[in-house]
Amino acid sequence: MYITYYLIAANAIVSLIGLFMYPKVIEVGMMMPYRTISNKSWYELITSGFVHGSVSHLLFNMITLFFFGPVLEMQIGEVQFLGLYFTGLIASSIPSLIKHKDNPQYATLGASGAVEAVLFGFILLFPFEPIYLMLIPIGIPALLFGLAFIGYSIYASRKEGTINHEAHIAGAAWGVFYMLAFVPFAFDHVLSMLGLN
Repeated sequence: MYITYYLIAANAIVSLIGLFMYPKVIEVGMMMPYRTISNKSWYELITSGFVHGSVSHLLFNMITLFFFGPVLEMQIGEVQFLGLYFTGLIASSIPSLIKHKDNPQYATLGASGAVEAVLFGFILLFPFEPIYLMLIPIGIPALLFGLAFIGYSIYASRKEGTINHEAHIAGAAWGVFYMLAFVPFAFDHVLSMLGLN
Protein backbone atom coordinates (compact mmCIF):
# COMPACT_ATOMS: atom_id res chain seq x y z
CA MET A 1 0.00 0.00 0.00
CA TYR A 2 1.25 3.45 -0.88
CA ILE A 3 2.61 5.75 1.84
CA THR A 4 0.48 8.43 0.17
CA TYR A 5 -2.68 6.80 1.49
CA TYR A 6 -1.33 6.79 5.05
CA LEU A 7 -0.54 10.49 4.74
CA ILE A 8 -4.06 11.17 3.47
CA ALA A 9 -5.54 9.15 6.36
CA ALA A 10 -3.38 10.99 8.93
CA ASN A 11 -4.39 14.37 7.52
CA ALA A 12 -8.07 13.41 7.48
CA ILE A 13 -8.12 11.96 11.00
CA VAL A 14 -6.20 14.78 12.68
CA SER A 15 -8.03 17.54 10.80
CA LEU A 16 -11.51 16.10 11.39
CA ILE A 17 -10.78 15.59 15.09
CA GLY A 18 -9.68 19.22 15.29
CA LEU A 19 -12.63 20.52 13.30
CA PHE A 20 -15.41 18.55 14.98
CA MET A 21 -14.22 17.16 18.32
CA TYR A 22 -11.23 18.93 19.88
CA PRO A 23 -10.53 22.41 18.43
CA LYS A 24 -7.44 22.56 20.66
CA VAL A 25 -5.78 20.16 18.19
CA ILE A 26 -5.89 22.85 15.52
CA GLU A 27 -4.95 25.64 17.92
CA VAL A 28 -1.86 23.78 19.13
CA GLY A 29 -0.96 22.28 15.73
CA MET A 30 -1.15 25.38 13.51
CA MET A 31 1.95 27.44 12.88
CA MET A 32 1.96 30.89 14.46
CA PRO A 33 5.38 32.29 13.50
CA TYR A 34 5.57 34.64 16.50
CA ARG A 35 4.77 31.74 18.84
CA THR A 36 6.97 29.31 16.92
CA ILE A 37 10.04 31.50 17.36
CA SER A 38 9.39 32.89 20.84
CA ASN A 39 8.44 29.47 22.29
CA LYS A 40 10.84 27.55 20.05
CA SER A 41 7.91 25.31 19.13
CA TRP A 42 9.55 24.21 15.87
CA TYR A 43 7.27 21.17 15.70
CA GLU A 44 4.65 23.56 14.29
CA LEU A 45 6.44 23.47 10.95
CA ILE A 46 5.32 19.84 10.71
CA THR A 47 2.10 19.72 12.73
CA SER A 48 0.61 22.67 10.85
CA GLY A 49 0.63 20.46 7.76
CA PHE A 50 -1.75 17.97 9.36
CA VAL A 51 -4.49 20.38 10.44
CA HIS A 52 -6.86 22.22 8.11
CA GLY A 53 -9.19 25.17 8.53
CA SER A 54 -12.23 23.56 6.89
CA VAL A 55 -13.44 20.37 5.27
CA SER A 56 -13.14 21.96 1.81
CA HIS A 57 -9.52 22.94 2.57
CA LEU A 58 -8.79 19.36 3.62
CA LEU A 59 -10.57 17.88 0.59
CA PHE A 60 -8.80 20.08 -1.93
CA ASN A 61 -5.37 19.15 -0.59
CA MET A 62 -6.10 15.45 -0.16
CA ILE A 63 -7.74 15.02 -3.58
CA THR A 64 -4.64 16.56 -5.16
CA LEU A 65 -2.39 14.28 -3.12
CA PHE A 66 -4.54 11.26 -4.01
CA PHE A 67 -4.17 11.80 -7.76
CA PHE A 68 -0.50 12.74 -7.94
CA GLY A 69 1.07 11.15 -4.86
CA PRO A 70 0.88 7.45 -5.78
CA VAL A 71 2.27 8.03 -9.28
CA LEU A 72 5.24 10.00 -7.97
CA GLU A 73 5.79 7.60 -5.07
CA MET A 74 5.92 4.67 -7.50
CA GLN A 75 8.62 6.48 -9.51
CA ILE A 76 10.90 7.63 -6.67
CA GLY A 77 10.15 5.12 -3.91
CA GLU A 78 8.67 5.42 -0.43
CA VAL A 79 11.74 6.82 1.34
CA GLN A 80 12.32 9.59 -1.22
CA PHE A 81 8.61 10.36 -1.29
CA LEU A 82 8.50 10.78 2.49
CA GLY A 83 11.63 12.92 2.30
CA LEU A 84 10.02 15.13 -0.33
CA TYR A 85 6.76 15.43 1.60
CA PHE A 86 8.16 16.31 5.01
CA THR A 87 10.94 18.59 3.79
CA GLY A 88 8.27 20.20 1.61
CA LEU A 89 6.24 20.94 4.74
CA ILE A 90 9.24 22.59 6.37
CA ALA A 91 10.51 24.48 3.30
CA SER A 92 7.07 25.86 2.48
CA SER A 93 6.69 27.18 6.04
CA ILE A 94 9.89 29.21 6.03
CA PRO A 95 8.63 32.27 4.04
CA SER A 96 5.69 32.67 6.45
CA LEU A 97 7.95 32.13 9.43
CA ILE A 98 10.22 34.97 8.30
CA LYS A 99 7.54 37.34 6.99
CA HIS A 100 5.23 37.10 10.02
CA LYS A 101 7.70 36.50 12.86
CA ASP A 102 6.72 39.79 14.54
CA ASN A 103 2.95 39.37 14.10
CA PRO A 104 1.36 37.59 17.10
CA GLN A 105 -1.98 37.36 15.26
CA TYR A 106 -0.81 35.52 12.15
CA ALA A 107 -1.41 31.79 11.84
CA THR A 108 -1.19 29.33 8.97
CA LEU A 109 -2.18 25.71 8.56
CA GLY A 110 -2.72 23.00 5.96
CA ALA A 111 -0.75 20.53 3.87
CA SER A 112 -0.66 22.76 0.79
CA GLY A 113 3.11 23.30 0.80
CA ALA A 114 3.87 19.58 0.94
CA VAL A 115 1.15 18.83 -1.62
CA GLU A 116 2.61 21.42 -4.01
CA ALA A 117 6.04 19.83 -3.56
CA VAL A 118 4.53 16.50 -4.62
CA LEU A 119 2.58 18.06 -7.50
CA PHE A 120 5.64 19.83 -8.89
CA GLY A 121 7.75 16.72 -8.42
CA PHE A 122 5.19 15.02 -10.64
CA ILE A 123 5.29 17.89 -13.15
CA LEU A 124 9.08 17.65 -13.36
CA LEU A 125 8.90 13.97 -14.32
CA PHE A 126 5.75 14.17 -16.46
CA PRO A 127 5.64 17.70 -17.94
CA PHE A 128 3.39 16.76 -20.85
CA GLU A 129 0.94 14.57 -18.94
CA PRO A 130 -2.57 16.10 -19.17
CA ILE A 131 -4.07 17.46 -15.97
CA TYR A 132 -7.84 17.75 -15.88
CA LEU A 133 -9.65 20.38 -13.86
CA MET A 134 -13.30 20.46 -12.88
CA LEU A 135 -15.55 22.03 -15.55
CA ILE A 136 -12.71 21.92 -18.11
CA PRO A 137 -13.03 18.76 -20.25
CA ILE A 138 -9.69 19.26 -22.01
CA GLY A 139 -6.46 18.11 -20.40
CA ILE A 140 -3.89 20.83 -19.72
CA PRO A 141 -0.23 19.80 -20.10
CA ALA A 142 1.26 19.53 -16.61
CA LEU A 143 4.03 22.02 -17.33
CA LEU A 144 1.57 24.62 -18.60
CA PHE A 145 -0.64 24.04 -15.57
CA GLY A 146 2.36 24.47 -13.28
CA LEU A 147 3.42 27.73 -14.89
CA ALA A 148 -0.14 29.09 -14.70
CA PHE A 149 -0.41 28.04 -11.06
CA ILE A 150 2.84 29.76 -10.11
CA GLY A 151 1.88 32.88 -12.04
CA TYR A 152 -1.47 33.07 -10.27
CA SER A 153 0.12 32.39 -6.87
CA ILE A 154 2.65 35.20 -7.34
CA TYR A 155 -0.14 37.59 -8.39
CA ALA A 156 -2.44 36.54 -5.53
CA SER A 157 0.33 36.71 -2.92
CA ARG A 158 0.49 40.47 -3.41
CA LYS A 159 -3.06 40.83 -2.09
CA GLU A 160 -4.22 40.36 1.48
CA GLY A 161 -6.19 37.18 2.00
CA THR A 162 -6.53 34.01 4.01
CA ILE A 163 -4.75 31.72 1.53
CA ASN A 164 -1.02 31.29 2.11
CA HIS A 165 0.19 31.65 -1.49
CA GLU A 166 3.81 32.00 -0.33
CA ALA A 167 3.62 28.43 0.99
CA HIS A 168 2.30 27.25 -2.38
CA ILE A 169 5.17 28.92 -4.24
CA ALA A 170 7.82 27.72 -1.79
CA GLY A 171 6.41 24.19 -1.81
CA ALA A 172 6.41 24.08 -5.61
CA ALA A 173 9.97 25.40 -5.82
CA TRP A 174 11.12 22.93 -3.19
CA GLY A 175 9.50 20.05 -5.06
CA VAL A 176 11.55 20.82 -8.18
CA PHE A 177 14.74 21.43 -6.17
CA TYR A 178 14.37 18.24 -4.13
CA MET A 179 13.81 16.11 -7.20
CA LEU A 180 16.85 17.51 -9.01
CA ALA A 181 19.12 17.48 -5.96
CA PHE A 182 18.17 14.27 -4.18
CA VAL A 183 16.45 11.90 -6.61
CA PRO A 184 19.31 10.32 -8.58
CA PHE A 185 17.62 9.82 -11.94
CA ALA A 186 15.56 13.04 -12.04
CA PHE A 187 18.28 15.32 -13.39
CA ASP A 188 19.20 12.88 -16.17
CA HIS A 189 15.50 12.47 -16.94
CA VAL A 190 15.12 16.22 -17.46
CA LEU A 191 18.24 16.38 -19.63
CA SER A 192 16.90 13.48 -21.68
CA MET A 193 13.55 15.25 -22.24
CA LEU A 194 15.45 18.34 -23.38
CA GLY A 195 17.51 16.23 -25.77
CA LEU A 196 20.73 17.02 -23.91
CA ASN A 197 21.54 13.52 -22.77
